[in-house]
Amino acid sequence: MNSKKGLDFKHKEVVSMNDGRRLGYVQDVCADLETGTITSIIVPGGNRMLKIFSGGNDIVIPWKNIKCIGEDIILVELRGLN
Repeated sequence: MNSKKGLDFKHKEVVSMNDGRRLGYVQDVCADLETGTITSIIVPGGNRMLKIFSGGNDIVIPWKNIKCIGEDIILVELRGLN
């Protein structure tokens, strides 16, 4: 998965493996500038039930929580994020 480029994530829908909930579409990615690896993806927020926010209501999902990347969908694990 580390060979993915940030632009490859745009327009992919993010779905929680925990409950099948559609979280939204990837808005942006964060990367480690020294290594060039992606560290997290950002989905626009709006769901106040989730407590993984950064500025505003954006949902920041760490790379380790991304479990599967398909053509159109990214499956993520949200358990353990606070």
